[in-house]
Amino acid sequence: MTSNHTSISTDNELLFHQLQSTLQLKVPNAQLVEQALFQVPEITLALIEDCYPQAELNQSQIDNLMDSPPYWAFCWASGQVMARFLLDNPSLVEGRTVVDFGSGSGVVAIAAAKAGAKRAIALDIDPAALMASKLNASLNGITIETRQRLHNKEINLSSSLLLIADVFYDRDNIPMLSGFIQDYADVIVADSRVKPSELRGLSEIDRLSSSTVPDLGESSDFNSVGIFRVT
Repeated sequence: MTSNHTSISTDNELLFHQLQSTLQLKVPNAQLVEQALFQVPEITLALIEDCYPQAELNQSQIDNLMDSPPYWAFCWASGQVMARFLLDNPSLVEGRTVVDFGSGSGVVAIAAAKAGAKRAIALDIDPAALMASKLNASLNGITIETRQRLHNKEINLSSSLLLIADVFYDRDNIPMLSGFIQDYADVIVADSRVKPSELRGLSEIDRLSSSTVPDLGESSDFNSVGIFRVT
């Protein structure tokens, strides 16, 4: 992985500064920098600098960060693995409409677009995540769509592919899976924090090792990412 201070183009400077201001409300003095992903060097993202000032946070700031973390400022292991998987298997997305559910940094939508998706849609309830997805797509010379909500009339779900990376760590989200399987033509999940038996209707098709960028020094249990698909 390479890391250096951002060289965001003029067209994206406002978006970049908005995101950095949003990040610094959570982590004072933190900086966004362009970082090439070690496992997916074809993709560069604006992420929190790996030496962000953790020691400077007081308890109130730590509590705020834990309650509402800036997920979009990290590329989580499952997102990186999903991106690698799509780029290595472009036939999965070529010519298709693809939805990246809980997009965060947008890495999965960007990879889908790079792999030949007809439409790549980053879907996230957090406006900052959608800004990050838009900025990161631009950094990679890619055009994606961003949505907080997806209405049925916008796409034909029955012919679309749904991609879900690092969402089911929150067990409250797992019940949504059965509806996704029913509505979408295909569903692929990448996750390191859920047992395969919890993803009913899916089978594990691959497993890769990875880590979050920047590295959070997480338990090695979270470095093994399973890729699951509708059976």
